[in-house]
Amino acid sequence: MEKIAIKTEYIKLDALLKYAALLASGGEAKTAVAEGLVKVNGEVCTMRGKKLRPGDRVTFGGQTVEITADES
Repeated sequence: MEKIAIKTEYIKLDALLKYAALLASGGEAKTAVAEGLVKVNGEVCTMRGKKLRPGDRVTFGGQTVEITADES
């Protein structure tokens, strides 16, 4: 499982999918989320603007990333 560190309080789901390189564009992220292909903490999530915080896990296409806090 890959870990993605964020410096802000949260990151939105569509932005995370692009940032983690799970999808190439915002359009692809929007479509994948709308079609129910993305899971957040083990449950299908269809809200592309969902706020994700450290400890949350996102799964797409067989890959899982965990959000961590960047303490630097």
